[in-house]
Amino acid sequence: MSKKYSIGVDYGTQSGRAVLVDVSNGEVVAQSTKMYTHGVMEEFLPDGTRLEPDWAVEHPADYLEVLEVTIPAVLQESKVSPEDVIGMSIDFTACTMLPVDKEGVPLCFQKELQSVPHAWLKLWKHHAAQAQANRLNQIAEERGEDFLARYGGKISSEWMFPKIMQILDEAPEIYEKTDRFMEAADWVTMQLTGVETRNSCTAGYKSMWHKKKGFPSNEFFKALDPRLEHVVDEKLSTTILPQGAKAGELTEEMAKKTGLLKGTAVAVANVDAHVAVPAVGITGPNKMLMIIGTSTCDIMCSEVEKEVPGMCGVVEDGVMPGFFGYEAGQSCVGDHFEWFVKNCVPATYYEAAAKEGKNIFTYLTEKAEALKIGESGLVALDWWNGNRSCLVDVDLTGMMLGMTLTTKPEEMYRALIEATAYGKRMILDTFEEAGVPIDELYACGGISKKNSMMMQIYADVCNKEIFIGESDQTPALGSAMFGAVAAGKDKGGYDSIFEAAEIMGKVEERTYKPIPEHVERYQALYAEFKILHDYFGRGANDVMKRLKTIKADARK
Repeated sequence: MSKKYSIGVDYGTQSGRAVLVDVSNGEVVAQSTKMYTHGVMEEFLPDGTRLEPDWAVEHPADYLEVLEVTIPAVLQESKVSPEDVIGMSIDFTACTMLPVDKEGVPLCFQKELQSVPHAWLKLWKHHAAQAQANRLNQIAEERGEDFLARYGGKISSEWMFPKIMQILDEAPEIYEKTDRFMEAADWVTMQLTGVETRNSCTAGYKSMWHKKKGFPSNEFFKALDPRLEHVVDEKLSTTILPQGAKAGELTEEMAKKTGLLKGTAVAVANVDAHVAVPAVGITGPNKMLMIIGTSTCDIMCSEVEKEVPGMCGVVEDGVMPGFFGYEAGQSCVGDHFEWFVKNCVPATYYEAAAKEGKNIFTYLTEKAEALKIGESGLVALDWWNGNRSCLVDVDLTGMMLGMTLTTKPEEMYRALIEATAYGKRMILDTFEEAGVPIDELYACGGISKKNSMMMQIYADVCNKEIFIGESDQTPALGSAMFGAVAAGKDKGGYDSIFEAAEIMGKVEERTYKPIPEHVERYQALYAEFKILHDYFGRGANDVMKRLKTIKADARK
């Protein structure tokens, strides 16, 4: 009997990537990446229409291109027969949402709407709906809505309903034209299968859906805006399928475009972070996984349901069946470092790196690694893209304290890395203080594989050993695993994600262990970080928000 394979497609912020995985051992036998043709649009639409501050949109056509480019590429590279590909699945950044018409066609595909920003797909890091999120949180609190506690006390502007509210407030004609608001994850899955399905992960974490209680009540939505009273029935879907379920089978049209066979099993979609958990072999509770990329998402399973301040959510069966899945995270990590090297590193450093045959990140890391802990006299906050946990406030901004005329780029670079480690420690402390223990810490994503200095800093700041996922495409591997589950054991796959994780999920042999003397030194710096964190983040000084208001007024 020939070997069987599964395909996972991981949709990130700037690109999509496909992996072809051997179902018998989890080995990635081929992979392919496609950068989005239009990329992230934060200032202008393709036709030049200017976007307001804090917008982030993308072109849905880019996602279909990913399927049409990467899947044929992995088949060609591996020489695997399409007959031996038993299943597939996708994962996505979330909440990434778009308005579609009755046929499921994105409104931004309509020529007459291509200059209307609200007709476009809103990326997860679209933060312009903060005013709506504030209103939602205030009314939910006034009404004593119990769903708030499941999300750390605040609903984020990144999520589905604040984005829907913004469309209704600012472009009611687009709201009326919209037949359904969909997560991009579900929309792409619908393109693959021809059948609309909604996955429980995005519904639970990003749309306030509860396995037993469903969505919040019509009365709550009416209190937000009378026009929203029936938003769930009119603009969403109440048919939610659990993770690991089969969404449908590949259509003839998509089979031709991808090179796969019509009828190939397709699992319901997943969130990029959550799908990574089984891919590192986690099958039990109290193990937190950090998916480190442009942002970081923290996912863990627990046997207890607790209210953790500022968490992104706790959803029953949201990650692995039989457990409460918790999510937290940081809005700015890789983005942080990319901004710095693009805007703050002098040409002399680029020239020196080129002479040594190194990229700028490697060069900066080596210089930063030579510094002693605390030597720079700097401490930074990791809020360059707002705070996801535990303050849940996108109107917070970045800062660095302690700079002088002798401050060097590598000192600033290291301070930014340390800031993300302090932010992580704040999340861990908050969970454990709330009664959710974290016994082990895992990491995956490109940065965790490439930057050993950063991972050692995390181990030292958090005072925990860190295990690294073996695959360099962990979310895509996780999606492939769910694809194998959708196919089922009869087709050569698995009957549960636990079975798949035992065989296909892996971590590297090397780990990062905390160094006691480093732990002690970082404790003093973390104490300073906490002072700044609480002073600027908990209302003692709202200067960051006042400056954002001044900035917005100046751009009008």
